[in-house]
Amino acid sequence: MSNSLDSSATQPVSPTDYAKFDPNTIHQRLNTSLSRPQLNIDGSIRHFLGVEGLNKAQLKAIIAKAETFFDENGQLINRPELDGYTVMNLFFEPSTRTRTTFEVAEKRLGANVLNIDIERSSTKKGESLRDTLWNLQAMTADIFVVRHSASGAAHFMATEVTPDIAIINGGDGWHAHPTQGMLDMLTIHREAPRPFEELSIAIVGDIKHSRVARSDISALQTLGVTDIRVCAPRTLLPKGIERFGVKVYENMDECVTDCDVIMGLRIQNERIGSPLLASSSEYYKHYGITPERVALAKPDALVMHPGPMNRGVEIASSVADGAQSVILKQVNNGIAIRMAVLSLAMEGQRAHQAAGK
Repeated sequence: MSNSLDSSATQPVSPTDYAKFDPNTIHQRLNTSLSRPQLNIDGSIRHFLGVEGLNKAQLKAIIAKAETFFDENGQLINRPELDGYTVMNLFFEPSTRTRTTFEVAEKRLGANVLNIDIERSSTKKGESLRDTLWNLQAMTADIFVVRHSASGAAHFMATEVTPDIAIINGGDGWHAHPTQGMLDMLTIHREAPRPFEELSIAIVGDIKHSRVARSDISALQTLGVTDIRVCAPRTLLPKGIERFGVKVYENMDECVTDCDVIMGLRIQNERIGSPLLASSSEYYKHYGITPERVALAKPDALVMHPGPMNRGVEIASSVADGAQSVILKQVNNGIAIRMAVLSLAMEGQRAHQAAGK
């Protein structure tokens, strides 16, 4: 079978097909099959379900849009692009950072913002998810920002339940966290001294259970990064991850040597002491982002982390608060990226409706 894209590339790729293609072709075919229903026919975004399905130009357009929300001094500005529209934040699992930054973004865009208390919603009383969403849609909602513990929940809503509401994925199961992925890309774009195509990036931590890692790896590949390294205990690595074009390292020192970016991931505390992970001190010894390991990277290397951080387990406090850390900039950039995604999705949804669907 040819490794080039052809008419069959528009069909979904089954797991058994992966071995037939090289990593780059796997990535392209998955993106092609996942591009719907996110996009209108002209390629504009009307839902934001994942970075998978978006090409390089589309990811760069999101970054460029986010840049318009900074002034000449790098400060965020307000712009009422969603004035008169209603955004409902539907968080079916706990979140502080993501939910707060979405709400800030929505208000900076001038939207009417409603935070739905899922813990007290009708879904807890036996109402189906479909009925709950249809009732919320009837309340003149324009955008749903959704976080759900089930992988694929946002895609289900966009295709099967409320296709005329712009759906923004705020994280679904272990599958994806696309706005986190894109805020990481914006941070690298703004802070790294070299373009994406010239970067070496190390991702360290619980990759197996991380929706952030999945979104980051996909976005980095699409933006042209060819040297993506991952490092974690074998119990925290997905099987066959090498097939997706990343280099797997068991030794942390080797992984970060001459890197441009070191990206840490959160280790769930509940896994400490489980069969998946040794003690916190053992993890820090072998995989912690320490000053000594940062010194092995390039002198201008960035240190990133999606938060919340476990200091002394995933990262040393001196590194997290150090000159090479861009962790707080990631939080600020997250507001700009979420403003961009909300604005672009609403614009695309309006165009979709005006075209008669």
